Amino acid sequence: MTTATAELLTVPEVMARLKVGRSKVYDLIRTHRLASIKIDGARRIPADAVRDFIQSQLVEAA
Repeated sequence: MTTATAELLTVPEVMARLKVGRSKVYDLIRTHRLASIKIDGARRIPADAVRDFIQSQLVEAA
């Protein structure tokens, strides 16, 4: 077990990082292309999941 904790981002923070709209972020979550969790009804996305998503898009584009 590691002592590092994952940074959890809000949907608006992910929108800003990916430069996409709210609907697109929720679409990526719904289609399981972007991992997320719910904490008391609030959607949170691990920063690692955003980095993984960007990396997978770069690989697909190559």
